[in-house]
Amino acid sequence: MSKLTTFVAGAGVGAAAAYFFDQDSGNRRRKLAADKASRLTREGAGTVQGAAQSAGAQAKGVAAKAQHKATGGDSAPGDDNTLKSKVETEIFRESDAPKGSVDITVVEGIVELRGQVDDQATAEALEMKTRMVSGVRDVRNMLHLPGETPPNIVGTPGASGS
Repeated sequence: MSKLTTFVAGAGVGAAAAYFFDQDSGNRRRKLAADKASRLTREGAGTVQGAAQSAGAQAKGVAAKAQHKATGGDSAPGDDNTLKSKVETEIFRESDAPKGSVDITVVEGIVELRGQVDDQATAEALEMKTRMVSGVRDVRNMLHLPGETPPNIVGTPGASGS
């Protein structure tokens, strides 16, 4: 058995123990598990194989919950709208964040930041915070300073600016 397998198995057993022996909810969880096991037995579906599968599934769930908590519950969103909301929550968390002047669009995990910010440091900080959000594949920073032409317009016919 490899060290990783031993670690994962130990983590699963530990998570199951924590789940069933929790001070607040452990007693209720143990009773629910016992009720479920006895119901399966009464209904005739409680074969050893079925009970083992049920216990295995429950252990996997407990281990997944433990892993989720261990990683800070940070999982990648499943769609662009959810990712956009998550990015907005993260980068506009501070009270002085430029909420009204920055627009965010997300397409296939690629986040575009558009709008005007007061200084270059703010633009860089928003990009860095965006890159740190789980699920963001890339960031296109099109933020600009007051009086500057937006990066997506520079070089287009009829555009003025440097």
